[in-house]
Amino acid sequence: MRKEDCFYLGKIVSKFSFKGEVLAKLDTDEPELYENMESVFVSMRNNLVPFFIERSRLHKSALLRLDFEEVNSEDDADKMIGCELFLPLSFLPPLEGNKFYFHEVVGFTMFDTVYGNIGLITGVNDTTTQALFEVEKEGKQLLIPINDDILQKVDRNNKTITVTTPEGLVALYLD
Repeated sequence: MRKEDCFYLGKIVSKFSFKGEVLAKLDTDEPELYENMESVFVSMRNNLVPFFIERSRLHKSALLRLDFEEVNSEDDADKMIGCELFLPLSFLPPLEGNKFYFHEVVGFTMFDTVYGNIGLITGVNDTTTQALFEVEKEGKQLLIPINDDILQKVDRNNKTITVTTPEGLVALYLD
């Protein structure tokens, strides 16, 4: 399994018991969706390694207490601290309407209600306070904020997203 075919679920942050249990901080608004997983991919030395789960349960807020089949000691658990967890993209529940996963819209064409076709979405930058669409048009890169006020329509069938950008934003890049 390749990382490109997976989504980031979270990270193992600490061990929980001397029997090898670990706590993972999940990167999700709904941690309960992942409480009954059978397995997960763990990133170890730049490889995704499948681990089967004997038992998992929520621990406090967004922490998941995991008991892996092959992890039976504190030493085994210590080796996993800091490792990232991944699941195949097919595990993501489908979204409808104007909700979307960032990876899902790469390759969509973006239309602005004033300027028309403003380019192809080449990526999403979510490392900033405000997530941004990275849009390319004629060799120029536009950064468009991902915001419910701007987003008008996500059309999965035609692979388009329609936005109403703030006045002057598109002109800043294309004029």
